[in-house]
Amino acid sequence: MRWDQLGRDDATAALFGTDAVTRRFDTPEFRGITFHEVRARSILNRVPGASRMPFEWTVNPYRGCSHACVYCFARRTHSYLDLDTGHDFDTQIVVKTNAAELLRRELAAPRWQGEHVAMGTNVDCYQRAEGRYQLMPGILAALRDRANPFSILTKGSLILRDLELVRQAARVTEVSIALSVGFLDGELWRSVEPGTPSPQTRLAVCRTLSENGIPSAVLMAPVLPFLSDSPEQLRATVRAIAAAGAGSITPLVLHLRPGAREWYMAWLARNHPHLVRRYEAMYAGGSYAPTWYQRRITRQVHEFAAEFGCGPARRTGFRQPEQPPAQPAGPPQQERVPAPRPPSEPGGTQLTLL
Repeated sequence: MRWDQLGRDDATAALFGTDAVTRRFDTPEFRGITFHEVRARSILNRVPGASRMPFEWTVNPYRGCSHACVYCFARRTHSYLDLDTGHDFDTQIVVKTNAAELLRRELAAPRWQGEHVAMGTNVDCYQRAEGRYQLMPGILAALRDRANPFSILTKGSLILRDLELVRQAARVTEVSIALSVGFLDGELWRSVEPGTPSPQTRLAVCRTLSENGIPSAVLMAPVLPFLSDSPEQLRATVRAIAAAGAGSITPLVLHLRPGAREWYMAWLARNHPHLVRRYEAMYAGGSYAPTWYQRRITRQVHEFAAEFGCGPARRTGFRQPEQPPAQPAGPPQQERVPAPRPPSEPGGTQLTLL
């Protein structure tokens, strides 16, 4: 295994600053991927429109994601770097190499009040790059040492590497873990989520967490209209999730924001051209599927969850005894993350974590 350091050329400096280093790795799993190592100025980011979200603060040690999910809403954030939201998002990965030390400093700042910190809500903190850079152990240790509550959303199996750190954190604060598993179809998975562990692998992660006393939720996300939304498909997916020991299931219907919409529709035209007009009609009103459709999917999934003894979405944070007083610290700068649009009516809840 060998790293090729491409150095600090003018283009890299213009995008990421003069301290950035660009590298490529020569192993097959990193083929075609370029990493830009940067020293971030802040790591705790306040989410725009946070009053409409279940969390206000996030930590994102990476930008861009080798999971390469064609529907990923975070694709638009790469345009802020003058990179494209398609191929560049999948292959130009920004690594905040000082994430752990920066987080430790920011958690200790006088104005920080120990608010909940969400991870994996923009790009996956357990994507392939984490196997090389190993930023999450330091991040989890910093949160543990300050008894700061946090949550993790992931499609990655690497979280099991950090199982003991998660357990340690759960002894002193509230921790929430969620896996994302939208469907079981292997052919669809390879096409639409080519860089992720298989759905079966993610369910095995859920099972392992549960067996180790770490309850986890599953976001059944995204449900893809006309591709993974038949009653038979939904029932099979819910049954597998329940069998994996998930504490709750939350169905999320595909939403298509600018950046992701163009990339997904291009994929659809190549792979399922007969569905293009149906998607154009379904998403003619904006980024979200119609409320009636969201409600139908939510109702069906909850009915199947009841059948298999797995509850619908609920708060899944857990804490082992006992929690010391939260230690204050201070809010750093905002990061530009697209604000979600909540549903206008209850009953068709459309969260926007994926």
